[in-house]
Amino acid sequence: MKINVTRFFELVGEKQDFEFPLDMSDAEVWGKNPICSPVTVKGCIQNRSSIVTLAYSASVKIQTLCDRCLCEIDRTLDFQFEYTLVKELQDTDLDGYILVEGDTLDLSELCYSDVILNLPLKFLCKEDCKGLCEVCGKNKNLFDCDCLNSQIDPRLAALKALLKE
Repeated sequence: MKINVTRFFELVGEKQDFEFPLDMSDAEVWGKNPICSPVTVKGCIQNRSSIVTLAYSASVKIQTLCDRCLCEIDRTLDFQFEYTLVKELQDTDLDGYILVEGDTLDLSELCYSDVILNLPLKFLCKEDCKGLCEVCGKNKNLFDCDCLNSQIDPRLAALKALLKE
C-alpha cells in the first residue's frame, strides 16, 4: 500500500487512518515460511504541530515448530511501530526516523521489513519446555526417561568411580 505523503507535510492537523492485509506467505524465516495468513496492518499518519508521525500495529499469525521439542506451535504476535517521517535527514544513523524520498511512502515494504526484523529468533511451546531426550528422542514434556541417568560418557567413567569413594 502506497500513500502520498505530500499533504501531511503541508497541512498541520492532517490525519489519515489506514488498514490493509499484507501477504507475507513468501517470507522465508528460519528456512521455512512460518507466516500462514495475511498480516493485519492498522495505523495512522498525522501531522501534529508540523511533525509527521506514522504509528501502526501489525498482527502476525505464525505456524512453526518448537525449537526444543518439535511440537507444532500456532501463535499470534502483535507488534507496535512508531516513526517520524522527514523529507531530509542530516544523520543517517537515527532510528525512529524515516526519510521519505519523493511523494509516496510504501507502507507494505516498511511493514514487511519491520515484521521480519522483529520476529523472535527462537520459538518455544512453553517457557519451561524440556525438549527431546538426546538418547531416545522422546519428548521430555510428555514422557520421563532414564536415558541420561543410565548412560555415562566413557571418558568420564573414571570420575564416577571417585564419587563412590
